[in-house]
Amino acid sequence: MTTGRPQRKIIHIDMDAFFAAVEQRDNPAYRGKAIVVGGRPDARGVVATCSYEARKYGIHSAMPSSHAYRLCPQAIFVKPRFEVYKEVSAAIRRIFSDYTELFEPLSLDEAYLDVSEVSRCQGSATLIAKEIKEKIRQQTGLTASAGISYNKFLAKTASDINKPDGLYLITPEQGPGFVEQLAIGKFHGIGKATEKKMHELGIRTGLDLKQWPLPLLTQHFGKSGQYYYDIARGIDNRPVRNVRPSKSVGVEITYQEDLEDPCQILEQLFGLLDKALTRLAAKQLTAHTLTIKLKYHNFVQITRSRTLPQAITRVEGFEAILADLLKDTEVGAKKVRLLGVALSSLDSAAPLNWRQLDLFD
Repeated sequence: MTTGRPQRKIIHIDMDAFFAAVEQRDNPAYRGKAIVVGGRPDARGVVATCSYEARKYGIHSAMPSSHAYRLCPQAIFVKPRFEVYKEVSAAIRRIFSDYTELFEPLSLDEAYLDVSEVSRCQGSATLIAKEIKEKIRQQTGLTASAGISYNKFLAKTASDINKPDGLYLITPEQGPGFVEQLAIGKFHGIGKATEKKMHELGIRTGLDLKQWPLPLLTQHFGKSGQYYYDIARGIDNRPVRNVRPSKSVGVEITYQEDLEDPCQILEQLFGLLDKALTRLAAKQLTAHTLTIKLKYHNFVQITRSRTLPQAITRVEGFEAILADLLKDTEVGAKKVRLLGVALSSLDSAAPLNWRQLDLFD
């Protein structure tokens, strides 16, 4: 554990049921009720998030809305208001910036803060987290949970422990022992598939994981083996980065009725590409790789990509490329329920004036 450097102080702030909490804040009739944000019970779509009242019925994010309805028919389904959520998120980030410029947003509702060099609150990360939580409550009317520790892995794990409105500290002395008793399914970065594989190998806790030598972990889990080896010992040296460069920009849509006509599918992809390019231009980026995503009626999902030597900056001229990508699919033979377009291999670019008008449509 000794590195010769001052001990880091990392806070992970996670808003409590963020989208649903905003809806309950803005509509008193929703308070105390099971609220599901995203999708409709009689249509396709998935749950973006839900209130704690809805979670008591087993509803969770990414669940099909129809399933959520079956679990709780009395739930209130609310259409997302992303512009409102973005405004609230921006206000929360301004609070973060009052304490440190070294904060790393992970999404609209969570972020890491490195307060190692912050002198406010006598330099106490716990007191800083308490102040931030209180300011969020005062300025937005919402609650947040905070985890405090000496690295990102433990801080994020800590923020989940006493939700909602929680605060939990894991000290450097507590870290290794805390990880040893932690169930593998609670490890951030270990998904369901990896959890299942680890269970098959007899790894169910951090202590079990700690018994495995690095070469054996690498043999079974590839490059991730090093990460698992480290976190089993409470080690995570990843820095908090206040700039997270975009890796891709994409748009996708799930249709109420399956698409069958190849021409209609091509037309839809063309429109999705235009939307993706608008977002790309707003970020002042260019892309060289175009990827299309299709999910068939039987939920089988595929992607097809093309990397080009020239930057992708406008939809004109891409009809042929999109049509060519579709040739290597089962469009026409199978119905399609979801389409997506993503742009990657990104580079910085000067403002693209020719796209500016699109931003005001």
